[in-house]
Amino acid sequence: MNDIPISTQWTLDAVGEIGRSSVNTVYMIVCYATGSKGSGFLLDNGLIVTNEHVVRDCVESQIIAISAFGEQIRISQFWIDADRDLAILRPSIKQSGGLTIARDVSLNVGETVTTWGYPLGYNGPAPLLSVGYLAGFVSHKTTNGIKKHLIVNGAFNSGNSGGALFRASDNKIIGIVVSKHAPISQYHQSAIDALTQNSSGVVFNATGSVIPPENRSSYK
Repeated sequence: MNDIPISTQWTLDAVGEIGRSSVNTVYMIVCYATGSKGSGFLLDNGLIVTNEHVVRDCVESQIIAISAFGEQIRISQFWIDADRDLAILRPSIKQSGGLTIARDVSLNVGETVTTWGYPLGYNGPAPLLSVGYLAGFVSHKTTNGIKKHLIVNGAFNSGNSGGALFRASDNKIIGIVVSKHAPISQYHQSAIDALTQNSSGVVFNATGSVIPPENRSSYK
C-alpha cells in the first residue's frame, strides 16, 4: 500500500509478523449520527465485527470503518444482536485478509491476553495495544440463555469496545472486549465475552468525541 501513515508504519515494523496480521485487520468504527466510536476487527469471511451499541440508532450510510492506513470504508449492510451487543458489518468494498475465531480453546487463569483498538480520546490511525491477564470467569442470564464471560485484569479502555481479545501465546481470538465503568471509581471493570460456537458477544460503553469527515486529517 502506498503512502502509509508514519505511525502505522512504525507499528507494523515493531510488532512482528503475528502482530502485523492483527494491526492490518483492526478498524475504528464511527457512527456520525450519534457520535459513537468503538473498535472492530475483520474476519476471514470479509465481515467486520463490533458492538451493537456502537452502531445503535444508525443506518448504513452513517457508519464508517477506518483502517490503520487511514482508509474510510463505507458499510453497505449490517446485522445486529442486541442481546449479545454484537454487530456484523459488511464493507462496501471487500477487504483482504481477516482473522479466524478460535474454537475449543483451553484457557488458564493468569495467562496473558491482548487487544488492539482505539481507546477513548485516541483517533489513530494506528491502533494501540492493550495487555492484561485472565483473572477468572463469570456468567449471566439473558433472554436467550446463559452467556459466558472471561474476566480480564488489564488496561482496557472505553473505545476498545468491539476489539478482538487475543491469547498472547498464539494470537488466537478468544473473545471480544467488553468493559463497564464502575460508579464512583477511577478504575474500569473489564470483562471479555467468550466466543463460543453460535454465541459471540460484546459490550462496552465506547462513546467519545468524533471528528466529522470534513475536519478529519489524512492521519499521517
